[in-house]
Amino acid sequence: MIELLSPAGNFEKLRSALLYGADAVYLAGRRFGMRSAADNFTVEELYEASRYVHERGKKLYLTLNTMPHGDEYAALEEFLRDIKNAGIDAVIVADLGVLELVKQILCDVEIHVSTQAGIVSAQSALAFVRLGAKRLVLARELTLGEIKEIRRALPEDVELEAFVHGSMCVSYSGRCMLSHHLTGRDANRGACTQPCRWNYTIVEEKRPDVPLPIEENELGTFIMSSKDMCTVSMIPELIEAGINSFKIEGRMKSAYYTAVVTNAYRMAIDAYYNDPDGYVFDERLMRELESVSHREYCTGYYLDMPIDAAQLSSTTGYIREKAYFATALDKDELCVPDTLCAVTDGGRLYPFIQRNKICVGDKAEIISPCKLGQPFTVTELYSEAGEPIEAAPHPAQRFFVRVPFEVQAGDIIRSGE
Repeated sequence: MIELLSPAGNFEKLRSALLYGADAVYLAGRRFGMRSAADNFTVEELYEASRYVHERGKKLYLTLNTMPHGDEYAALEEFLRDIKNAGIDAVIVADLGVLELVKQILCDVEIHVSTQAGIVSAQSALAFVRLGAKRLVLARELTLGEIKEIRRALPEDVELEAFVHGSMCVSYSGRCMLSHHLTGRDANRGACTQPCRWNYTIVEEKRPDVPLPIEENELGTFIMSSKDMCTVSMIPELIEAGINSFKIEGRMKSAYYTAVVTNAYRMAIDAYYNDPDGYVFDERLMRELESVSHREYCTGYYLDMPIDAAQLSSTTGYIREKAYFATALDKDELCVPDTLCAVTDGGRLYPFIQRNKICVGDKAEIISPCKLGQPFTVTELYSEAGEPIEAAPHPAQRFFVRVPFEVQAGDIIRSGE
């Protein structure tokens, strides 16, 4: 069975990932991960996260995939000793020095080699296996055919992991100096400012007051801004290529993003395994993935070489996600007042915690694990005290909403159509 691996930029996203079907999560400490701008986890939170994940029979992988300089190794060694007993299932590394240090201190923890290492050949893969790697996170620039060749060359117990969804980098497997050059923030140490997404112009030497846009079409230039990867329609092909773990990018995205994307891939994977021979992709899953913040989608380089399809965006910015209104609370966290317990034709009241303003009359949908969005209209809202309200405008406000179908803790209300 394929592993579905989801991002956990903080504890809320970790809970969303597991609730909506992830088999494993990957996260980082406060240093040495490639997403330093995410909330990330303190040492104490790593222990707590490990307990939470393992209580649910899932796995936790720690990213240590930056390229630390020599003066950072003392802090890295201290960090590894601090988390030695956390029960982490694997450490994701890119740098050979980090790999060696992890082997010395975390003796029994699996080593996964990051996509930052740029593995694009069987020869490179086998070299990392000889160094102790249990899993290889392949470079994004590989085609399905190349992945099959690597799979055939490896021992059966060595696993392959590949990204199936999320942002892509115009630089080779994320190795880029542009951010460091322009802003002093090193992308290879987790601090990328994504200058590849910025707009640029050319200035001719003798005409400095006449900047020229680098135009490719009427919308402007996008010579460095990559599209986002989306391969949910390719589940059979990815499995048949020999990939063991499907990885979703997005530790800096919202908990809503984590939930919806994990849910869509969970449903696609389960549908395939339920009937491999009769599997037909459910186009409604694309509607789910269109509801989250993203750039134009593509299938990465699995079907196209970079020279044939650079997969560059033709628009600026993100296609914004649907409004994330609220998350359902456990009934023990907020009990419905006795005077409001009655079930009506509009359903029953359920407790929620607000994420964005929601109003009576809003078109909405409920997102639940392993279910597509279920539409309804918000007809009744009540305060925590049971008083009728027209809106829930305050961050983290607790309130009740009448919903015409069953709701469980962790379900999400988002805007509808």
